[in-house]
Amino acid sequence: MRNVVKKSTTLILGGLLTASFVLSGCTSRASEEEMKQLSDLQAEVASLNKDISQKERDKAALEREVAEKDGKLQQCSKDRDLVKSRLQNWK
Repeated sequence: MRNVVKKSTTLILGGLLTASFVLSGCTSRASEEEMKQLSDLQAEVASLNKDISQKERDKAALEREVAEKDGKLQQCSKDRDLVKSRLQNWK
């Protein structure tokens, strides 16, 4: 009697488990909604990559501008020092 109960319980649990997999929609293909989400995410990634590229170009331009201004600043400093030394020698 116990064997029959064990076997029937095992069969019922196995059937419920199988039914839950079937009803939960386990498929090897993505649904239309999932495909749309994937497409939207891919578009967002492409947009963000484009933004990153633009920001990197902007950063490079700003770094060039800073380097140019640093060069001018160094030249001004050299000119100032030259003028100071000449003024000291002039007196």
